[in-house]
Amino acid sequence: MQVASYKNIKSKQQNHRDLMIYQRAYKASLEIYKASKTFPKEERFAITDQIRRASSSICANIAEGYGRQLSSNNDFKRFLIIAKGSCHEMSVWIDYCKDLGFINEQTWKKWNDEYVEISKMIYGFIQTLKD
Repeated sequence: MQVASYKNIKSKQQNHRDLMIYQRAYKASLEIYKASKTFPKEERFAITDQIRRASSSICANIAEGYGRQLSSNNDFKRFLIIAKGSCHEMSVWIDYCKDLGFINEQTWKKWNDEYVEISKMIYGFIQTLKD
């Protein structure tokens, strides 16, 4: 995993969409949204809603933290920590989806591996931020 220094990131990135962690989290979230359309209708306000909220909150927290970095690196870190927590929340929802038969083992592994990697990327990015 390659993580650029914060100084380097700040000089090259124009907005949150330029961050690799945002791009990867957004792509994963879109996949979750599309796949969850096939979940049972009775799950619309249960697991479907939860998995969509958790996956999109990762992207939203990265974006919001990025927007607040001008006032404080600690604010940015705080939002990245929340995004990392949402990655772990996704592991719970993904387990439920597999165990309830909404997704197969292959999809579970793909999603699980992706959120583990996104979580690692967020952690690495947090380590580059100066207080």
